[in-house]
Amino acid sequence: MKCRTFTNSKIKNKYAMKRTNKFLTLILTMVAAIAITSCVQDDDYTIPSSLGQDENEALTAMLANATEVDMAYVKALYNEQGAETVPFYVENDVYVKGYVSSSDKSGNFFKEFFLQDAPSNPTGALKITIDQVDTYNQYNQGREVYISLKGLHIGEERVGNGIITIGGDTEFDQYGGTVLRINENQIRDNILRSDVTEEIIPLEVTFATLTDAQVGVFVQVNDVQFADNLIGERYFDAVQVYDTQRTLQACDGFTYSNMSLETSSFATFKEYLLPEGNGSVKAIVNKTFDGSTRILALNAAEDVVMEAARCSPLDLDAFEVVFEEDFVGGLNGWDVINTEGAQSWYAASFGGDSYIRGSGYDGSNAVTMVSWLISPAFDFDAQEDEKMVLEIADAFSDAGEEPLKAYYSSDYVAGSDPSTATWVEVGAAQIEALPINGGFFDNVYDATNFIDLSAATGNGFIAFVYDSNDAAISSTRDLGNVKILAP
Repeated sequence: MKCRTFTNSKIKNKYAMKRTNKFLTLILTMVAAIAITSCVQDDDYTIPSSLGQDENEALTAMLANATEVDMAYVKALYNEQGAETVPFYVENDVYVKGYVSSSDKSGNFFKEFFLQDAPSNPTGALKITIDQVDTYNQYNQGREVYISLKGLHIGEERVGNGIITIGGDTEFDQYGGTVLRINENQIRDNILRSDVTEEIIPLEVTFATLTDAQVGVFVQVNDVQFADNLIGERYFDAVQVYDTQRTLQACDGFTYSNMSLETSSFATFKEYLLPEGNGSVKAIVNKTFDGSTRILALNAAEDVVMEAARCSPLDLDAFEVVFEEDFVGGLNGWDVINTEGAQSWYAASFGGDSYIRGSGYDGSNAVTMVSWLISPAFDFDAQEDEKMVLEIADAFSDAGEEPLKAYYSSDYVAGSDPSTATWVEVGAAQIEALPINGGFFDNVYDATNFIDLSAATGNGFIAFVYDSNDAAISSTRDLGNVKILAP
């Protein structure tokens, strides 16, 4: 048998090597742990306070070499192609700037965000469809964003939904062309942030005043509540698959005005109970999947604050009718005086309804028309806090300027030229809020909300003026009833 002999120095070297190996193993383990930890995705990002050098350089270069256009210009590019639903491909070096109004942090938006044209009092917005989730980490609400439009498409995600969208590619079927999401490479090259983040001040609106121009805008609606039959319900109905619409209502005079709040099945707040009080909602104006109806969509559940008592519509029996004219039998003492043009208000009836009609159309052409319909004298001092309600039917209308104006005067002399008196306009918002009938006469009369006459004094007059704005307006207005109420 042979035996191996170890000297003390060899033994020391052996144990020194073991200690070194253990130390190296410990170091490598720590490095690996750090590397693994750094690769784990954490969805709770903080908003970047500064931009990368590449993004700064790209933005600087774009501003130096491209031309800025506004959102109205961008929308018009697609509208020119809209009859054939062909998305517009941008070939020129142009860009549009906006401020992010939406947020997908709660999951109520998906692979999209909206840009409005100003942080406060915006006039419009655009939708950006993007192949990226959790966009709020990069495109946080209020972030100033520049879209280089060259190489992108302007159109709709779904044919006919009316939401003008910036996309990265197109797709065609039997219904027409739609835009597809901006891809990862296009995101890097075409969607550029500045280091500016503004506070987005919600635009205060009512259900009646909302139009398609506000789609994508962050708005606030006050004095609203969820419908009575929704008490005890949640934001999302569990039997539905994708979206749930819950009716919001506002007390407008003697009735409710309504609009739906839509919640995605992916929203983190979908199982929250609906508030039972009255208050305010801050949300993005959006549209249903098919584009047929405007809806509201929340960025966060915290944007619903309803802590006041619920409202109820007014009861007509609680008011005294101190004046009423239904025009049965004709003008009934009202004067018609033209200050421009030969076409006038005139009395008519149809289907048992009597009315006074104003129209800037002579059967062949739009004409210049400024015609006054002036009431008999009315004593405004005989009662206090008067309110006026009008019943109006319309036809051949569009979303343009309203031809019907309402006034009162305390110094008008009956039968004289009305342009020599002092007239105070009232009810513009209430008249403009009425539904629009773009087709033929349907004989449907809509009542305005209360028009305040409480400031009128003395023995005064009410007047309704049809103004065609130098033949720019030709739609028809039928005035069927005028009521003045007092509490």
